[in-house]
Formats: sequence, structure tokens, C-alpha cells
Amino acid sequence: MTSNMTSETITAAASGTWKLGDLTVNRIGFGAMRLTQNGEAFGTGAVPSDRGQAISVLRRAVELGVNHIDTAAFYFSSLRSANELINQALAPYPDDLVITTKVGPGRDPSGEWLPHATPEQLRGQVEENLRQLGRDHLDVVNLRVVGTDSIAERFGALTRLRDAGLIRHLGVSNVRPEHLAEAQAIAPVVCVQNMYGIGVRPGHDTFLRTCGEQGVAFVPFYSIAGTGRTAGASGADSDEVLAVARAHGASATQVRLAWTLHRGPHVLAIPGTGNPDHLVANVAAGALRLSEDELAVLDSVHQGGA
Repeated sequence: MTSNMTSETITAAASGTWKLGDLTVNRIGFGAMRLTQNGEAFGTGAVPSDRGQAISVLRRAVELGVNHIDTAAFYFSSLRSANELINQALAPYPDDLVITTKVGPGRDPSGEWLPHATPEQLRGQVEENLRQLGRDHLDVVNLRVVGTDSIAERFGALTRLRDAGLIRHLGVSNVRPEHLAEAQAIAPVVCVQNMYGIGVRPGHDTFLRTCGEQGVAFVPFYSIAGTGRTAGASGADSDEVLAVARAHGASATQVRLAWTLHRGPHVLAIPGTGNPDHLVANVAAGALRLSEDELAVLDSVHQGGA
């Protein structure tokens, strides 16, 4: 694709689809982490976002065909909660909208991080998401893992909540291959959500491919920000990325998203933003088709990453 990559006529359908269990989603989705504040996510001095703009971004995302939104109850600033913004903007929810949330970590009302939830505490976190979103069940819940310990007890607790009808499908986040295998021995896993992007964790390439072979969605986070993580993208892109962007009349951010989607049909993107223009550009990246030569160049940049 060589036309202007910010065209508002491009919708998320251009990215293709994948199924999370029995739920079909467009491969370009939306991450809600940056919706509640300006500046670094979870930053103590972050300025809360404008409520009206945040709500308009969510509604615009759905208008552009986004039907996969990633959120968490711990996505909040001093005045804004991502879940409550989603509820206000989109309820009653479209039938095809899939909301994925995550549990495990938590923050107290002042924003301080709490110890990782115990199996017994996970039900309270699931119920917190249900209340904030105004739902009677959650489409997909990811167990967010901190550390390398066994996840069997915690994943087993979520499986019981699934069996009770509070959760439809289960996933895992920030995991190693052995965590996925451990979870799959207990219940089906529809997605793995891990940090990944050009130059970020090339060691996870095999894990990404393994997920595809097993029909498990691989959902990278920080695919734009990379090692900038919660602070966002640094704006320092390699000459190779910039050259591909120029060739397509696209931005480096769009090239990063497109490269991620080219890693396999099971790879989903969840770029987040509170900026309406960035939203349109991110969705349009799902239509960007990279040539074999361009992918080879970008792959070499990736392999040189940390």
C-alpha cells in the first residue's frame, strides 16, 4: 500500500480477523492503558486525561471497526478509570465487541501497587472489572504473571470462575513458554499477551510461532513503545524503519505495527492512545502490506535488538 496511511476510510477490518475461542476480532484492536492520563502510564505526576476526549476516542475506535479492547481495573489515574470510561462511552455494548481484561496485579485507591493477588483474591479482582464495566461476565481474562513461579493455583482459580459463568475465555500475560504449558494442562488458553516488537525480545520469536501452531493468539504489548514501556515511544527509530515508512507514505509507528501483524495471522495488535489522530493512524496500519524484502530488512533490525 503506497497511499496516505492516515486515510480515515481505512477500518480495522483491513487487518484481517482471528478468533479468541468463539469470539472473532479484527487483528487491530485498542489498548486502554494510556486512556486515563497524559504522559507516562502509572506516573505519579501524570495529568488526568480529558474525559470528553477519552470517550470520543473510544467511540471513534468502534466506528473504525475496532472490536477488541484491552483493559484492566488497575488502569486508572487520579480522576479517570479506563473501565469506567469504556462503560460510559460504549454501553450498551455492541454485540461483536470483545473486552479483554487482566488480573493478578492490583493498585490501592491511591494508586500504589499491591502484592500480586492470591488465588483467593482473584475473584474480587474479576468482580471489580465486572462492576466497572457494567457486565455480568467478562469476555476474556488474562492472568498477568509477575515472576517465574508456578501459576497453577492462580490459573486454576480463574478456571473455577470461568466454570461459574463469570468469565468466557482465559489467557495469560507476561509469561514464559512453561507458564503457557502449565495453564493449558488446566484449561484452554485463547491468548498470550507479552511484550514484543521490532528489536524487543527477539528471543520470543520461537514462542510466538509456537502459539500460532497451537491456535493461540499472540498479543504483543509495547509493540510501538518498545523499551520505552509505560513512558511511550522514544521517537528514535532506525534508518531502516524510517526508509520503509517513507516508501509507503507511512509513519515509523505504522511500520512497527504492520511488522508485528506480519509475524503471523494469529498475532493481534492493541496499540493504545488518547489522541484521535493517532487512533486513526494506528487503525490504518492494519492495511499496510510490507514486501518480502522490507520484512527481511526489518527482521534484521529486530534480531539486533535486546
